[in-house]
Amino acid sequence: MAPAADRAGYWGPPTGTLEWCEENYAVSYYVAEFWNTVSNLIFILPTIYGAIHSYNAGLEKRYVAAYLCLTAVGLGSWCFHMTLKYEMQLLDELPMIYSCCMLMYCLFECFKYKNTINYPFLFLLVIYSISVTIIYVSLKKPLFHQVMYGTLVTILILRSVYIVLWVYPWLRGLGYTSLAIFLMGLFFWILDIVFCNKLR
Repeated sequence: MAPAADRAGYWGPPTGTLEWCEENYAVSYYVAEFWNTVSNLIFILPTIYGAIHSYNAGLEKRYVAAYLCLTAVGLGSWCFHMTLKYEMQLLDELPMIYSCCMLMYCLFECFKYKNTINYPFLFLLVIYSISVTIIYVSLKKPLFHQVMYGTLVTILILRSVYIVLWVYPWLRGLGYTSLAIFLMGLFFWILDIVFCNKLR
C-alpha cells in the first residue's frame, strides 16, 4: 500500500506494480525511497568483494558468477527503489530468479570434480529462468514472481540445511545464523506489506 504522504520527485509517478511503506521522495528529490535504496549497499559492496576474492583465490568461475548475480540483484533493487519504475522493478526482480538459479547450481554441484560442468542441470536452470521471465513480463503479476522465487529459495534452504547438518556439521552455527537472518528479513518484509499504515 502506498504511503499517504508521498511527494512528487525527479522520476515522476511510480509505474511499478509494487509500492512499499517508505514515503516517496521524503529524503531526496532524486531518490523515491531513500532508505530502501541505500540499504542495497549491503547487497552490492560485499558481493563485489566476494567476486574479487573468489577470482583471486582461484575458485571456480561459478562462484564468481554467483557473487556477480547477487551484485546484480543489489544494483537492480537500487534502481527500482530509487525510481519506482516498472522497468527498474524488472531489473530488481528478474535477477533474483537468475541469482537463485546460479546459487542452486553452486549448491547442487559443490561435491563434483573441480571445473566440471553439469550441462543438463545448467540447461534446466536456464529454461526455468527464461520461462519465468517470459511469463512474468507477460502477466505483470507480482504474486507469480513471488511464488517462483519462493520455490527456488525453499529448495536452496533445504539443500543448505542438508549440507550443514550432514556433510559439514561444523558449519551448523553459520547455517543457523544465515537462516535466522533470512527469516528476520522475511518477517520485516511481511510487516512492511501487511502493517504499513499501523507501523507508520
